[in-house]
Amino acid sequence: MDPHPTTSGIQPADAGFICTDAVSTAESSYLWCFLEIFSSEGGIQSYIQDILKAYLSLSAAKNFPPQAEILLLRDAPDCHNPFESKNLKFSYLKTHPAWLGRFKFAAKLLTCLVQKRPQRVFCGHINLAPLIQTLCEPLGIPYTILTYGKEVWETLPPKYQIAMSKSDSIWTISRYTRDRTCELNNLNPDKFQIVPCTVNEKIFTIGPKPLHLLEKYELTGAKILMTVARLRSTDSYKGVDVTIQALPEIAKSFPNVKYLVIGRGDDRPRLAKLATDLGVSERVIFAGFVPTADLAAHYQLADAYVMPSQEGFGIVYLEALACGIPVLAGDADGSADPLQDGKLGWRVPHRDPAAVAVACVEMLQGKDRRCDRHWLREQTLARFSS
Repeated sequence: MDPHPTTSGIQPADAGFICTDAVSTAESSYLWCFLEIFSSEGGIQSYIQDILKAYLSLSAAKNFPPQAEILLLRDAPDCHNPFESKNLKFSYLKTHPAWLGRFKFAAKLLTCLVQKRPQRVFCGHINLAPLIQTLCEPLGIPYTILTYGKEVWETLPPKYQIAMSKSDSIWTISRYTRDRTCELNNLNPDKFQIVPCTVNEKIFTIGPKPLHLLEKYELTGAKILMTVARLRSTDSYKGVDVTIQALPEIAKSFPNVKYLVIGRGDDRPRLAKLATDLGVSERVIFAGFVPTADLAAHYQLADAYVMPSQEGFGIVYLEALACGIPVLAGDADGSADPLQDGKLGWRVPHRDPAAVAVACVEMLQGKDRRCDRHWLREQTLARFSS
């Protein structure tokens, strides 16, 4: 998933709350269990925050029972949490050593189940599913597992397969994740409910290239490719290195091409060295971390958004499309949903610099309908507006 916490949101009607039997009485309570929400950046964390926003929004709009307790294995009490309220009670269980936190988490979970008997437990990560299944099943408490992408894109050990098969339902972020998870783990697709990302159309809009950012990054007069990605060595699948490798070929058609990379992480030195070795270091601008409030303006800089990745969905693709920016993604992942199976963008093999170069040249030429900014925004918001 994408690296940047954003203001995209899950639509309350899509979030599945009204599809469960857990909305029937004002005494209803819910228990949510997550690894972490606030202590690190990432698409999963952003997606979870959007779900919490939808939960609170639905509680206000539908007179929905708002009581919920949230257990956080790796978040500490000093984290910034904008969701603290009378409707959501958070328990921060991070400790050193880590094994003690896991013990506290299990003990707190069991206490909540026995004493409060929640109508439903939402398991926020597959890693927590065996524990939740073990404790919920004897008590007859239904549980829903949330899945996202790579964490379930493989044949899982039996204990995880059992936990998923015995769950009341499974939420997932895209058709690709649903289909691949089912195929590799012998699961019934009818158990899955797709809960996609959406984008805030009031924030991510079409606009002129901001002059102050053109000057800041020395991009005036350039054709600008852009990626927003976490630059961790474990996340090289995002394809920043592949795009850098494609730059020499792109530059043959567009000598003024520049590549703006937004994100931070330990892989930046390797990527910078790659750019130097390929003779394109002057074309690659590492912008570092960009706050959420400034992200839309950075999308507006771009002539094309490029991330030949393997995503569970790809919130950043929606954000770019809502800003009217042509998009390149991988061809074997959940990006099929935001790109509407290629209708709205280019899908290429994610480790193929030559294919990336060809697609980037086509995007920068701007002759394809998939470069029509207003059409891209209209088609995206028709399906994914929050």
